[in-house]
Amino acid sequence: MSESNLAERSDGRERLVSGAKVVAQALKTQDVNYMFGIVGIPVTEIALAAQEVGIRYIGMRNEQAACYAASAVGYLTGRPGVCLVVSGPGLIHALGGMANANMNCWPLIVIGGSSERSQETMGAFQEFPQAVRSSIYGRPGACYVDIPADFVNLQVNVDSIRYVECCMPPPVSMAESSAVCMAASVIRNAKQPLLIIGKGAAYARAEESVRKVVEQCKLPFLPTPMGKGVIPDSHPNCVGAARSRALQFADVIVLFGARLNWILHFGLPPRYQPDVKFIQVDICAEELGNNVRPAVTLLGDINAVTKQLLEQFEKTPWQYPPESKWWKILREKMKSNEALSKELAFKKSLPMNYYTVFYHIQEQLPRDCFVVSEGANTMDIGRTVLQNYLPRHRLDAGTFGTMGVGLGFAIASALVAKDRNPGQRVICVEGDSAFGFSGMEVETICRYNLPIILLVVNNNGIYQGFDTDTWKEMLKFGDATTVAPPMCLLPHSHYEHVMTAFGGKGYFVQTPEELQKSLRQSLADTTKPCLINIMIEPQAMRKAQDFHWLTRSNM
Repeated sequence: MSESNLAERSDGRERLVSGAKVVAQALKTQDVNYMFGIVGIPVTEIALAAQEVGIRYIGMRNEQAACYAASAVGYLTGRPGVCLVVSGPGLIHALGGMANANMNCWPLIVIGGSSERSQETMGAFQEFPQAVRSSIYGRPGACYVDIPADFVNLQVNVDSIRYVECCMPPPVSMAESSAVCMAASVIRNAKQPLLIIGKGAAYARAEESVRKVVEQCKLPFLPTPMGKGVIPDSHPNCVGAARSRALQFADVIVLFGARLNWILHFGLPPRYQPDVKFIQVDICAEELGNNVRPAVTLLGDINAVTKQLLEQFEKTPWQYPPESKWWKILREKMKSNEALSKELAFKKSLPMNYYTVFYHIQEQLPRDCFVVSEGANTMDIGRTVLQNYLPRHRLDAGTFGTMGVGLGFAIASALVAKDRNPGQRVICVEGDSAFGFSGMEVETICRYNLPIILLVVNNNGIYQGFDTDTWKEMLKFGDATTVAPPMCLLPHSHYEHVMTAFGGKGYFVQTPEELQKSLRQSLADTTKPCLINIMIEPQAMRKAQDFHWLTRSNM
């Protein structure tokens, strides 16, 4: 940025610059390119200054959604997004996004404006390089920087400011050679091996090396929800359709950036064999050995460590037999599960069920699109049907199981796509309950004219709801606060009107034919956002599961 843009002349010869502009330039110097927030005293000037130096500022409708969007930018680009908030309630609203970023290990910087305090040196602005480093080095996460109000408007001599050069990318660490050799030996001796690919592998940009391991060693792999696309879901070695069977009977499991938390059932029986051997590949030492004692731990950058493993298999080539009994078990289970899903998808009854809806969506989805998803059954069933072919192209409720992330994630994805791959689509698949958390961000989407396609899968409730007639009958027995089950929402809600209210396109669909037509039209129109409100059977559920989900309700 030129000095004429940065500096303001005083009555004398001294050139002055405001604290807000120093903050903005410090961020830009650290290669921060996106800022989300809600302005107010004292941070409005920071947002204006950010735009002056070329940082994209996106004004959101709630700090929580702003924080979700900023964290998603960090995941997608590897450089933290910024969430700009006022003090007090603004910061409190952002805490959900900060917690979500920490749980998902995504880089994020939250800047909060606080009340004035006695003036100190402008050296405080040197904290921004450290904030960026803290957010991306080691296990990524959220970092908070507090900016007192008097700093924002403080005027100092421009010549006294020294911007620290952009911090380097995180150093690449490698695992101990002896541990790598041991891991390779354990894999070679496995009878029923399984690779689990987590979003840590996606964040580490390890897709090439992980794919080489899979294909060179002929190993079955299972992606976690946001690990989908590191290797395409359509890959013949993907056993996602036999997830429970693969987890339950594998004797050696390699975790590439996946944690043994609730998503993977903590690595414990009965979901796993009692004597299963885990090989953990992770950037964070504190994660190694959580819940289960691993057979081998490989501490380091996931991409670098995977390349170390590849070297072992290149020195002494080895392949897992493609016609083994284990592969036969997995393929048979995949075939039966896929047949059951197709049977549900082809049901002609109305209202539609989840599988019918997702089958017709999958038929039209562009292979390179971002899929953002949240909800209960909407997210869980959608994960099994909607395919991902590229890394970092699926974002969902994640490790924290957070509802309300969808629209913020979709906005972030659309902005990154616009800058890096113009024309790439963002499909945001929402349950009707999940949509309610951040629904007003539809106005944000329309204000910035982001051609996001929102699909609201509407079953009139959380998990399950009631149809209009049942709802009316129920209310005859008393006030809704005493007779309506807590999971119910107002039936037949026209969420598409939220989109049309702000100038986007809205569709209300009840049949497969209407769904196909509205989605085709939405994909064809790249000029404005769309919302398709898809009515399904209020009591629709998942197909029968081998195991109940760990967070199941007692209802």
